[in-house]
Amino acid sequence: MVLALVHVGCADRRDTVVSIAIHPKKSNILYIATDESVYKTRDGGQSWIRLDEGLDRVRVTTVLVDPHLPANVLAGTMGDGVYMSPDGGHRWFSRNTGIQKGTISVNVQQLVLHPRNSQILYAATTVGVFQSTNGGAQWVERMQGMTEINFIVSLAVDPTRTNIVYAGTSGGVYRSMDATEHWEKVNTGLVPPDAKMASMALGVNILVIDPVTPDTVYAATTRGVFKTINRGETWKGLGTVGSKGYVSSMAIDPRNPNILYIATAEGVQKSVDGGNTWVFMNKGLDNINIRAIRLHPQDDHVLYIGTNGGGAYHSANGGMDWSKIPIHAD
Repeated sequence: MVLALVHVGCADRRDTVVSIAIHPKKSNILYIATDESVYKTRDGGQSWIRLDEGLDRVRVTTVLVDPHLPANVLAGTMGDGVYMSPDGGHRWFSRNTGIQKGTISVNVQQLVLHPRNSQILYAATTVGVFQSTNGGAQWVERMQGMTEINFIVSLAVDPTRTNIVYAGTSGGVYRSMDATEHWEKVNTGLVPPDAKMASMALGVNILVIDPVTPDTVYAATTRGVFKTINRGETWKGLGTVGSKGYVSSMAIDPRNPNILYIATAEGVQKSVDGGNTWVFMNKGLDNINIRAIRLHPQDDHVLYIGTNGGGAYHSANGGMDWSKIPIHAD
């Protein structure tokens, strides 16, 4: 095992931060997934350790902390499926039974936990949706109804009606009303019905459900942000600022769901009116190509972002200004 104190200030693969996870109870514990490995801090970013014991592929695409048992950490990888750690990331174990398809490399785009039962997991992968009911020990493919696509980018589970699951794909959004047993396409307003190459019509990078009014769902896509207020039956595009429509990540304030943040190639944008209007929040950022954004679960003024090649940043005032996280040992 490598537990090396590292400096993420030089231009290398560690500077591309693609996923951020925060301990649900101990605010100083933070995990970041990079193009190079997983890193963890226990002191709010003053020092970091690299966690790679047992990881055959160090390019981690998504990292997730179990809110009920925070010592359990999950990682999705580029090309090697899912890993689980029972001890805060210090040791990793492959959890790919049922998810691997022969010699095909499985890229895991996102891992999602059931809101009330962390034994139930969902994985969005480049070969489909998978569900585990035993903490990742075994996986079952869940693709009935997804006849046009198999490239799944994102997933979201309704926090109150947990049988409702949404999937963001390379061809728009699908919805399941029975915990992924069956899927139906819900693309009205997202993808034209006569779209050519429907399987690649619109990449949905992340889905965010309003925690207060869960019929409201946001889709951050390769062509901007869309919103539904009726569980995906119809969607409406939301105008953002800037010239590029690609939105890589999104966060919603759980206490005031009208407050939204999106990560774009031109920086962080914030809305205080449910996505109707947006403003840039880039003060202090040396790199505005944002890959990941995470709102602190206990303090909605605190945010973390990961950039494409510029490391990670932190804001303590709702994105008004940002400071580089000092990922190094004193």
